[in-house]
Amino acid sequence: MTELKNDLFLRACLRQDVERTPVWMMRQAGRYLPQYRATRQGAGGFLNLCKTPELACEVSIQPVELVGVDAAIMFSDILVVPEAMGMELTFGAGEGPKFPTPVCTHADVEALPIPDPEDELGYVMAAIRLIRQELAGRVPLIGFTGSPWTLATYMVEGGGSKNYSIIKSMMYNEPATMHLLLEKLADSVAAYLNAQIANGVQAVQIFDTWGGILTTRDYQEFSLQYMQRIIDQLIREHDGRRVPVIVYTKGGMGWLEAIADTGCDMVGLDWTVDIDQAKARIGDKVALQGNMDPTMLYANPDRIRTEVKDILARFGHGNGHVFNLGHGITPDVPVDHAKAFIQAVKEESSRYHS
Repeated sequence: MTELKNDLFLRACLRQDVERTPVWMMRQAGRYLPQYRATRQGAGGFLNLCKTPELACEVSIQPVELVGVDAAIMFSDILVVPEAMGMELTFGAGEGPKFPTPVCTHADVEALPIPDPEDELGYVMAAIRLIRQELAGRVPLIGFTGSPWTLATYMVEGGGSKNYSIIKSMMYNEPATMHLLLEKLADSVAAYLNAQIANGVQAVQIFDTWGGILTTRDYQEFSLQYMQRIIDQLIREHDGRRVPVIVYTKGGMGWLEAIADTGCDMVGLDWTVDIDQAKARIGDKVALQGNMDPTMLYANPDRIRTEVKDILARFGHGNGHVFNLGHGITPDVPVDHAKAFIQAVKEESSRYHS
């Protein structure tokens, strides 16, 4: 086991003592970095980049070396799981992901297999092993997946959607079909995350990007209970360390208490809740991750630092905070602004941990 030189992120996830607040950014290995764009272009497409372990390793490590984050996150895409279940996945130039043959019927769902992650997703496992080797203990490595509900939205809609009419029609009119799909996805995702952990990731995050489009009742029934199903199956210790589990529901800030009750170690916050309020609600149960508005990175570095100081002050003294954006960094953010954000957190946070 390689000694971890910077374990601030892992300690913060578990609400242990830290010298300063650790920081990373969702989508940190991405298009805002010229080096990423060059690697992606050389790969000949997004899926090729995901499926070439050497290139996935390269872009996973870029933000560690170029921006100075306290954790790496493996480079992949949430939709590799449905693809591993036999669905054709495409990423057209300038387009989002597409499933040309979406899931439409109960028979379609019944035909979906639960993939073997070491086989159908073996390229992800190879990338994880390579990233850990190349990181050489500099920072921890985060693994991830989409939530069953979020994956299902793409599988049923055939891609992105404005009003989610197709999946909501299935949810309301064919709930048994919807639940069977979500059960299969939850079990597939649990196996996938456990394989990630076995191959070397040191924390995992469940991205519930579209949970916030649901009512409170439907969120509990069609999203949260299936994330609970995943968490209940996860390996929670590996290589002598606890493996933190992070749950992030965009638009789900009204349900923080329910999310914290799933047994996760940390709850990701979007930017629509003040972190002091979130801490008052669930900070005695779980750590918190977040939650600067990603568009703040368009501001000048002085304004970014002011925002960082405000969020740190709102969280206040004590542990259990991983600084992050409230959603992913956007592609046209200046790299210097991202660096200024990371540096501001590092310089301003130590006063809250004395």
